[in-house]
Amino acid sequence: MSSEGTPAIVSLHAVTDDEEVRPVIDRDRARAAVADLLVALGQDLRSPHLAETPRRAADALIELLTREPFRATTFPNDEGYDDLVVVAGIPFHSLCEHHLLPFRGVAHLGYLPGDRLVGLSKLARIVEQFSRALQVQERMTRQLAEWLEHELAPRGTGVVLEAEHLCMSLRGPRIVGSVTTTRSFMGLLRDDARLRREFESRCDAAGRERTR
Repeated sequence: MSSEGTPAIVSLHAVTDDEEVRPVIDRDRARAAVADLLVALGQDLRSPHLAETPRRAADALIELLTREPFRATTFPNDEGYDDLVVVAGIPFHSLCEHHLLPFRGVAHLGYLPGDRLVGLSKLARIVEQFSRALQVQERMTRQLAEWLEHELAPRGTGVVLEAEHLCMSLRGPRIVGSVTTTRSFMGLLRDDARLRREFESRCDAAGRERTR
């Protein structure tokens, strides 16, 4: 937590596996807290059906909030590739920091290379890294774009996230199947409408392929 009491966001910029600050997890305390919550909600923990629920629920939340060790792999753009690199339709799931309910969907990441390229699998890995946190979709979109900017210094960056939020579909308005779309564009992808349309058309093509 920050000194103002707001959640602190740990940057992944240029952080190695050994240097990354990892949250301290107290499993026993988490399980006790889940048990207390269930009792506060009027549930009977003497029921054999709930006997293991505090453990299971705490372990599930810990898994959803724990990042796997990760190191980005970038390499010189020796061939001078200068067209868009787009990885579309990367599945992800995260936890809404407001209701602790999941939101899930797909991420589309792209960049116009400068002097360096990134291993394609690492784009999927970085989506997973930022999703394993208490998140809001808008912040996660921006974090992904800023990571690409910081690690690659590309000529342009585009990130689009499409997700369904269970805090909307299961509670409140109960709008089942609604999709929230967020975008972040930097550099030439922000300034050049033609490049932006090309990036978005590749995202749309991936979406159509998924629905076939």
